[in-house]
Amino acid sequence: MATTTTTQKTAAKPKPAVKKPKVKEPDIFFWEIKNAKGQMVRGEVKAQTLIDAKAQIRKLGYSNPKIKKKPKPLFGGGGKAIKPADIAIFTRQMATMMKAGVPLVQSFELVADGLENATMKKIVLGVRDEVSGGGSFGGALRKYPKYFDDLFCSLVESGEQSGSLETMLDRVATYKEKTEALKKKIKKAMTYPIAVLCVAFIVTGILLVKVVPVFANTFSSFGANLPAFTLFVLNLSNLAQKYWLPILVTAVVGFMAFSKARETSQTFSDAVDRFSLKVPIVGMIINEAVVARMARTLSTTFSAGVPLVEALDSVSGAAGNALYRDAIKRVRDDVTGGTMINVAFRSAGVFPTLLIQMCAIGEESGALDTMLDKVATHYEAEVDNKVDNLTSLLEPMIMSVLGILVGGLMIAMYLPIFQLGSVV
Repeated sequence: MATTTTTQKTAAKPKPAVKKPKVKEPDIFFWEIKNAKGQMVRGEVKAQTLIDAKAQIRKLGYSNPKIKKKPKPLFGGGGKAIKPADIAIFTRQMATMMKAGVPLVQSFELVADGLENATMKKIVLGVRDEVSGGGSFGGALRKYPKYFDDLFCSLVESGEQSGSLETMLDRVATYKEKTEALKKKIKKAMTYPIAVLCVAFIVTGILLVKVVPVFANTFSSFGANLPAFTLFVLNLSNLAQKYWLPILVTAVVGFMAFSKARETSQTFSDAVDRFSLKVPIVGMIINEAVVARMARTLSTTFSAGVPLVEALDSVSGAAGNALYRDAIKRVRDDVTGGTMINVAFRSAGVFPTLLIQMCAIGEESGALDTMLDKVATHYEAEVDNKVDNLTSLLEPMIMSVLGILVGGLMIAMYLPIFQLGSVV
């Protein structure tokens, strides 16, 4: 009996889980060979080993080619940061392939083959594996919330449920492309003047620390009274020589603290958003850009069949500015209570008259998504024009600043020399 019991206990023990061996990712092999005409033919193949690579090349009709394995990078594994523009390109490629009749899983493979970013390729292949295993496209995207937001996933799921995934992907791609184009325009307007002014201040700092002291030593041998402007620059140079390191450290630490505070503190971030709207000229551009993005998002979600209240939820998250985010939430609450959307927009007190009027027309005609699309197109064009005008206005202003900073220093240094010349 004891033996039987022992045997039963032994048999009842659970078997240890067998770990599945990790499948090694194939390497990339470059090959080249001269064809029958003497022309050099090059290409690349993916294979686990060199032998497999040779076999694949042999199938193409080439024997004994020169083969070289693609070296792996020392740092980062070849993965770059994924930008919103990469997501927009991925969406457009998927939409194009599905419209052409390519099956969904095969579309993933074709897109992945054309990607150079290892991180993006890994995500696309991960989504492919999830979909090929029986999961939904939208559900697979939700596993990567860092790159695919709730709005993106909801629209894809809506397309899957309605049987119009290719149309929905096309709409999402258009939405992403226009949103990114709008961001680029604003960055273009801000990057150029900031870069030039930074260079101007660096050059000014170098002149104050290195060049002005040479003139100061020369002036000390004159024994004459220096002009007030020259004395001011010399005193400024002395301060720069003594405190340039604390000033530089303070500037760097201040910038880092500002960035960190904006990431961690919602109150501080909201305050910065509200202040940015009040900045002269730039604030107007930001206002119109936010309205364009909001109208584009609302048009895309509403045309996809998303209920208006849920669409407004998505819009509040995609607004990109605290003032408009809070206003859209108030609009959502009013619409939930039965208020017409144009009345809710008017009550919020922050939205332009054009948006309110077009929403009223859209509600009366039953074409709210079309009217919102027209509003988005209008404000995108306005932002484009204002950015061009701002750039043309900033160039002479920047030149003036450079002239005042650098030219003023030179004039201050040469004034004593001019005075000596007049005395002589």
